[in-house]
Amino acid sequence: MFARLMGLKTVSPRKLHQMMQDQSITVMDVNSHQSWANAHVPGAGNLDPDFYRESDLPEDKAAMLVFYCSNPMCNKAPRAARRAKKMGYSDAHVMSAGIIGWAAAKLPTETGI
Repeated sequence: MFARLMGLKTVSPRKLHQMMQDQSITVMDVNSHQSWANAHVPGAGNLDPDFYRESDLPEDKAAMLVFYCSNPMCNKAPRAARRAKKMGYSDAHVMSAGIIGWAAAKLPTETGI
């Protein structure tokens, strides 16, 4: 919801899962570290949506980035994606359904620190 209002590209959980099978995508969870440790998209990194550095993202500014937070009403992922765009990343997306939508689609998750 917020992502589209901010003019950002969005991707559904199922589409992201499918795309991850075929190409290299950097997925970033912007929930709390505790939430990330409990369940996250496989391979997703964890970062603060407002205080991450460019060095936390791939060197390639054309790399596909997907940010997500907890649910469709959360605005942390859109903020993080917009920040990446300001840093010069041209292919930043938001999985607006968040980890709740990913889990509801019965897609695999990882846990751990």
